[in-house]
Amino acid sequence: MLRLYEFSSSGNCYKIRLLLTQLGIAFERIEVDILQGESRTPEFLLKNPNGRIPVLEIEPGKFLPESNAIMFYLSEETDFFLTDKFERAEVMKWLFFEQYSHEPFIATSRFWISILNKADEYREALNQKRAPGYAALGVMERHLEKHQFFVDDRYTIADIGLFAYTHVADEGGFDLAGFPAIQNWIERVKNQPGYISIKEGARG
Repeated sequence: MLRLYEFSSSGNCYKIRLLLTQLGIAFERIEVDILQGESRTPEFLLKNPNGRIPVLEIEPGKFLPESNAIMFYLSEETDFFLTDKFERAEVMKWLFFEQYSHEPFIATSRFWISILNKADEYREALNQKRAPGYAALGVMERHLEKHQFFVDDRYTIADIGLFAYTHVADEGGFDLAGFPAIQNWIERVKNQPGYISIKEGARG
């Protein structure tokens, strides 16, 4: 059985739980408390020298880190990826966008505010993340005004990747009221077969 090393509040870990559940693949969840430094222990660093979660143990001693790499691995030859070469590249484009133009602003703000509960301590840094975070949401909004999903108007790992932190953007201080296309897309994702919420089965 696959084993998922995760911090359950993390959107990056939620991506993997959601995809595995929608694929109908059984897996074991192993909580790693990053707030207590458990991802920096010598034991965990043998699994991922970068000391970050999630990590998927594919078979005993064989580990794959990085959420979007894990989604790529799991979705090959399934309906969650695509067969057309250009469309596959389009999926990867949105996953790179998520990691470089979206996650550093929206996810990090959520972590400081809702996980660490240190909004006051990080107030200046949070203010700096506001504009680029809203810019990323603007890119998504303009695309979703014309499309049901991000690639080929089909639900793929591109949607899972962007959904994970977007649908809880309010927990990072981002207001989605001005993004109706994003709100409609969030509801479409929630209506997909096998959908689970980020809080479903969460520890603590």
